[in-house]
Amino acid sequence: MTEPTSNRAFLWLKIAAASVFAGRAYQHIFWDAPYRELLWDDQLMKPVIETITPWSWHEYVTNLAVDEAIQRWMVGIGLFYALCAVICIYYEKMPKWVRWPIWLGVIGQVVLALLYMKEYFFHVGQFFEYALQFCAPAFLIVYFRKENFSPRLIFAMKLATALTFMCHGLYAVGYYPRPGVFTSMTMKILGCSETLAVNFLTVAGWIDFVVAIGLFLPTKWSKWFLLYAAVWGLLTSFARIFGNFYWDFPLQSLHEWAFQTIYRLPHGLIPLVLFGISQNSFTPLSNNDDPKS
Repeated sequence: MTEPTSNRAFLWLKIAAASVFAGRAYQHIFWDAPYRELLWDDQLMKPVIETITPWSWHEYVTNLAVDEAIQRWMVGIGLFYALCAVICIYYEKMPKWVRWPIWLGVIGQVVLALLYMKEYFFHVGQFFEYALQFCAPAFLIVYFRKENFSPRLIFAMKLATALTFMCHGLYAVGYYPRPGVFTSMTMKILGCSETLAVNFLTVAGWIDFVVAIGLFLPTKWSKWFLLYAAVWGLLTSFARIFGNFYWDFPLQSLHEWAFQTIYRLPHGLIPLVLFGISQNSFTPLSNNDDPKS
């Protein structure tokens, strides 16, 4: 098997897919994920727990051993995501039977998005804001199998980009309660007042809506929306670090925020791939670089 080193699209897709798993792996191993939103939901889990275990609901939610088991389970998921990240980076060199865990990783990312949606009062926009993240590994798999960017794959990539930007815009303009971290990051990065930060976010949110529509225009116009999406997607990803970095404790700042930048990299990388396609700047796989060989 020959690695298509001249194919930048394949490289960016690998980085996008791997970054999702790498960032989530770090989160699960060192921080937390919203699994307790489900496991400690009394309406959903109380009948199950009191049926299949000898504990009452109160005993279950106050049992330290249960909490430790959940934490160990999350670490295990994190290690699995780390494995998925490695598989993505060396995807073309892996035998088929080694690649299948990526699909489990995709399912895991969808479940995680659903849990975040539950945590945020079942805002549908919260789920679809993660579209580029849980779709990025699937895009890698489909591209590798088809050996090119089919019209369906390009449409799917544009749709995931549009959903992510549109849902991000819903929070920026205040349709959903605007996260305080949005405002605080903007204030710190721009060095502005809260009022100016809110106005800036509102304008940025409306631009997100325009971009989500502009992606589907003819190429001569859509390419500029894709370029904006690529730049803005990367800027908002790195804003997690720039807006929350403190020189007094740099390692702690990176420990807390860098992984949030990493798993958001597809927000810029997938539009970057689409922009490259629109410019015909990516070298397609040649017959000698058959990924299935």
